[in-house]
Amino acid sequence: MKKIFFSVLFLLSFLFCLANVSQAAVPCSTVDAKAAACVGYATGKAPTPSPACCSGLQQLAQTVKTVDDKKAICRCLKAASGSLGIKDQFLSKIPGACKINVGFPVSTSVNCETIH
Repeated sequence: MKKIFFSVLFLLSFLFCLANVSQAAVPCSTVDAKAAACVGYATGKAPTPSPACCSGLQQLAQTVKTVDDKKAICRCLKAASGSLGIKDQFLSKIPGACKINVGFPVSTSVNCETIH
């Protein structure tokens, strides 16, 4: 009887933990793929964001379900921006040019942890 009790207790604990695990935040591979077409504009090499850039970012915006998703996307974009030569004066204009409301300042200096 004691074994059955502990087995049931373990099973209930396991199920409770599974129920409380939130879905993983958006992975950087997804962010990188969706934002790749924006690099030309964000580095100053293209005069405007391409339709592919805007489309990718709109798709990315649709994946955001939680604040953790926003923070994850922000972290991914910041990590990639350093190695790609992204310039703030272009980066900050992308949401407006693509008509996307991201809900936080778009900048290489934004603190992703303060996003809500």
